[in-house]
Amino acid sequence: MIDTKTKLVALLGNPLGHSFSHRMHNENFKRMGLNYYYLPIEVKKEDIGELIIGMKKMNFVGFNVTIPNKIEIIRYLDEIDPLAYKIGAVNTVKITNGKLKGYNTDGDGFIDSLEKEGKIICDQNTFFIIGAGGASRAIAMTLAERRIKKIYIANRTLDRANDLCEDINKKIRDCTTPMTLEDKNIQEIINQTTVLINTTSVGMFPSTNETPIDTTQLKNSVTVADIVYNPPETKLIREAKAIGCPVVSGIGMFINQGARAFEIWTGMQAPILEMRKSVERMIIERQQ
Repeated sequence: MIDTKTKLVALLGNPLGHSFSHRMHNENFKRMGLNYYYLPIEVKKEDIGELIIGMKKMNFVGFNVTIPNKIEIIRYLDEIDPLAYKIGAVNTVKITNGKLKGYNTDGDGFIDSLEKEGKIICDQNTFFIIGAGGASRAIAMTLAERRIKKIYIANRTLDRANDLCEDINKKIRDCTTPMTLEDKNIQEIINQTTVLINTTSVGMFPSTNETPIDTTQLKNSVTVADIVYNPPETKLIREAKAIGCPVVSGIGMFINQGARAFEIWTGMQAPILEMRKSVERMIIERQQ
């Protein structure tokens, strides 16, 4: 039950009808006996400033930020984590004595999943990333920080991939190469990589019959990861499994980025197993 001592957290974005975050967090706050409550708040980019003024006066201890506010929120922060600054986007904010500090847990959340579920040691691998949007930026920047061998970033348009690669090479270290998904050398490059990551929305429900690349280009020694978690097993993951590739679904990234946010707000270890159970229940319910 919410009372005057309830600590509030929220998700700021628009639209939010698809989000699982509030239920995942609230179920686990309740399970752990924590007097916290997570609210989904649909807000337009131009209204964030006024909302934050109000949040500072209430019992908010932090919030998540999603599309289209991950960049806009930076102008309202008092402090930003160094990696989030390099990424240029924030998805988690902690409020302490009216001061806002921003973090980006997307990249670390993905790598947590890759290491735990895929048994991948980042600095021993070469990566092929599909897409050059916000998720790709967070993941690629974080991988570059982990001293991976090499990252190839393939996008529909070369300009966007090139911009992201230039940013990583300047801010962190020279380890990325841009290309398009139609590049004549794409098969050769995929053959050189050990981990392939889809950071696009291709394959997301309800467009579940699509893959971001032709899966006949894969070999069974490549670990295939997808950030899409609805459905929990995309067509890319299914076809990669059929070839014999080790796979990592998007559920892990969603849960682990949320777990890192939970720890930032509460200072406690996140109940990752229970968070996973919550998300799996919600996915089943949505599909019925």
